[in-house]
Amino acid sequence: MAGSYFLTTAIDYVNSAPHLGHAYEKVLADFFARYQKSLEHDVLFLTGVDEHGQKVQQSAQREGIEPQLFADQTSAHFQRLHESLGVASSHFVRTTDPSHKKIVREWLQKLHDKGEIFFQEHEGFYSVRQEQFVTEKDKVDGQWPEIFGEVIETKESNYYFRLEPYRERLLKHIEENPEWIVPAFRRNELLGALKEPLGDLCISRPKSRLTWGIPLPFDEDYVNYVWFDALTNYYSFANAKGALRWPPDLQIIGKDILIPAHGVYWPIMLLALGLELPKHLLVHGFWTNSGAKISKSNAKSLVDPVPYIEKFGPDALRYFVLREMVLGQDADFSDERFETRYTGDLGKKLGNLVQRTLSMINSYRAGVIPNYDGFHLTEADAALRADTVVEEYKRAVDQFAPHLALQAVWEFVAQANEYIEKTAPFKLAKVPEQTKRLDVILGLLAETLRRLSVLVQDALPFTAEKIRAQMQLAPGPVRLEEALFGNSLRGHTVGKPKVIFPPVEEKPPAEKPPAA
Repeated sequence: MAGSYFLTTAIDYVNSAPHLGHAYEKVLADFFARYQKSLEHDVLFLTGVDEHGQKVQQSAQREGIEPQLFADQTSAHFQRLHESLGVASSHFVRTTDPSHKKIVREWLQKLHDKGEIFFQEHEGFYSVRQEQFVTEKDKVDGQWPEIFGEVIETKESNYYFRLEPYRERLLKHIEENPEWIVPAFRRNELLGALKEPLGDLCISRPKSRLTWGIPLPFDEDYVNYVWFDALTNYYSFANAKGALRWPPDLQIIGKDILIPAHGVYWPIMLLALGLELPKHLLVHGFWTNSGAKISKSNAKSLVDPVPYIEKFGPDALRYFVLREMVLGQDADFSDERFETRYTGDLGKKLGNLVQRTLSMINSYRAGVIPNYDGFHLTEADAALRADTVVEEYKRAVDQFAPHLALQAVWEFVAQANEYIEKTAPFKLAKVPEQTKRLDVILGLLAETLRRLSVLVQDALPFTAEKIRAQMQLAPGPVRLEEALFGNSLRGHTVGKPKVIFPPVEEKPPAEKPPAA
């Protein structure tokens, strides 16, 4: 192995079923994890669910079951979604895991012993939807924003974590590490939020009001609440592959949980505990559904990914979300856009290229990739022999831009399809004098398919395996460097072509997740 790489996603709250936004973040992380593996890095990839809290307790009560059973059932929905999409995490995090609870209590005890956690009575406003205390400064034009839902006045004694003593250290870290937050404009938003003094963070709820949580080690009448439970998962499962790995190289989150959760609370928790901060926070945007923001609070906006996976296959959804969203910005989902990508980019471009190439090799050379010599190469062959696509792909992924990486790959696909039209192998096959030239064309097209099976394996792992299987190549995944041009296929026998992206009306069979 060339080194190690540790990445995480936010963990999803299990009070309801997963939607497109959940699927996107996990596919995005899986894309980066697969890419790092192709560079021969030993990857630790964590994702999972947040199972404690008031909403989970209330949801369980409505169904008349215990919170643990409710968490078990809902967590299984998320796990099945990950599996169906080929999201190959190293460990599926569950915050009800005893090892996690142990770390949470250890962290709380350390900070309490340092005097960073204290007890006091608080009187003010409380957002029921966000399960947090809010202040007058959170109002917009004198009104509570819709994101807070119902806001009530309350009076309660709780434990608090001091944030302000660490504000200057956090500011210094952000200023000295301009690439800590990606994209850059999110960094500016965080710097703005840190200009004013920070209030203390409430980290508990009395058991008289909430029982479904981790008890505080220094006061068993209270349970830990939200952030010291949810955020600590990144550390408590960092030993999932043996020795503890810290800090994370990449943490992927949505823009709604940058400020204050991951941009303020999380780094200050680490600073207070004397731990290193993550190397990068990657902040993605929201998905909208035909213009409407996808949100649990708006049931009509929700996009269930499962029917799309069942109808079009997992790679169709993976490709769409990775290609459509410019990282950091919002993106829109619609059936029309989805089917256009499926039919055009996947079916007519990539799928057709595989079908035509293998059909011609089978028809004109009995399924054997011909051996060709350099004397019959022409200028028209240059694009398919170049390694530019590999360089562009790597540059884009290293800059956290999957959409640009896929754009580069599909430009290569377009070049290959254009090459077929320009060189017309179906015509040359009828001219005996063009046998050597036809050998070159078929050999280059076969090599192009092999290279594409490498270039698409991070985004479309199922498709990559189908291409390799039809070419009768060893299963992947393989190293990214194998996408460089080579001549290893001369004399190799390919299989018969099969449709990879069937027409919309034809439902593909369920697919077994490929190796990661």
